[in-house]
Amino acid sequence: MLAERLLTAAVRQRTKNYLRITPTTQALIPDPVPGQKYMLYAHVPFCEKLCPYCSFNRFPFLAKRAIPYFENLRKEMLMLKDLGYDFESLYIGGGTPTVMIDELCDIIDLARSNFSIREVSTETNPDHLLPEYIDKLKGRLNRLSVGVQSFDNGLLRQMERHEKYGSGEEALERIQYAAAQIPSFNVDMIFNFPAQTEEILRSDLEKIIESNTSQATFYPLMASPAVKRSLKDTVGKVNYGREKAFYEIICETLEPHFKFGSAWTFNKHDQDMIDEYVVDYEQYPAIGSGGIGYLGNSLFVNTFSLTEYNEAVGSGSLPIMGSIKFEKKDRMRYRFMMQLFGLHLDKKQFEVDFDCTVDQGLPYEMAFMRVSGAFATDNAVELTLTPKGRYLLVVMMRQFFIGVNTLRDQARNALPDEEHRLAFC
Repeated sequence: MLAERLLTAAVRQRTKNYLRITPTTQALIPDPVPGQKYMLYAHVPFCEKLCPYCSFNRFPFLAKRAIPYFENLRKEMLMLKDLGYDFESLYIGGGTPTVMIDELCDIIDLARSNFSIREVSTETNPDHLLPEYIDKLKGRLNRLSVGVQSFDNGLLRQMERHEKYGSGEEALERIQYAAAQIPSFNVDMIFNFPAQTEEILRSDLEKIIESNTSQATFYPLMASPAVKRSLKDTVGKVNYGREKAFYEIICETLEPHFKFGSAWTFNKHDQDMIDEYVVDYEQYPAIGSGGIGYLGNSLFVNTFSLTEYNEAVGSGSLPIMGSIKFEKKDRMRYRFMMQLFGLHLDKKQFEVDFDCTVDQGLPYEMAFMRVSGAFATDNAVELTLTPKGRYLLVVMMRQFFIGVNTLRDQARNALPDEEHRLAFC
């Protein structure tokens, strides 16, 4: 598909050009803007086992590492309150946030007691979908997202997840239990694994329907340079040539049972929350080692080092190790991509915020999408997507997140040797 190849190359080059961390010794973020909606992202970088394809900041779990970390995560949260920030949404990602369930509950309780929190989301793994975890989370959160990736036991073994988190059959049974307990329940899946056949994909889709989950998110396989070798050694080399065909199978199979929440998120018809907080919240500070926030016109990157993180927060400083400033054109592209990924771009608000129309600000991007047949609606008020347009947004987001993973690699390269070895053990 020519449009996919052109778009892949364009987004790859753009992210390579502007997603470069500028180191900083000034641990500062902008003051909150009155009337601005903010979400808070909190990162928990611990997993019982590390997956070979994951580019997020994560370390092998040890209680002696995690306990002081959770204490400092709470301190950092209150530092943002002292700066005047308020939040209506909290998203806790990882790593595995549920690795110490009582510590996680303390984080949620502290946020709810100090901010105007309306919704809480957190991530977990299939082996934590048990009563001793779910009972503590009920009433505390609105949305739980579990990383399954596939129900196929062969793929799970290839991903080194079968022994860690259980079989596909066990995951399905646990999802059916937990989905009945939590208001919004999301299952994260990955498609286009090298060893994934059409038959395996269709079987995964049948199990998603059978699971009674209220939401499913199907990510295309994507890898940063740092994990490309381990990915190739475990699951094989990625073939993007069949990605579109697999995506179309996913859409055709799930559409009778779900509605689109984003280009790769599928919601039951009574559900509106989606897995990508960046669609609903353009502005969000991040706390925790490896957290990446977006405020004003800049990304702010927290140190990936647990030692440096604990030292900074313990001394009363924000743990920022670098930032990336977005120029106006990059901010327009970011808005264009994120809103269309969420299936709707508000042209009027775009003009208010950037003092130009979408066509004036992004003429080449608009021309490319029109020629490609991406827009279902293209009037003075809004843009919406055709099925082809949805796939083009999957391509954009895939390449954007590969770029973000490369950014994480830059931050990880600054780790002390001992912590660098831990991150890849």
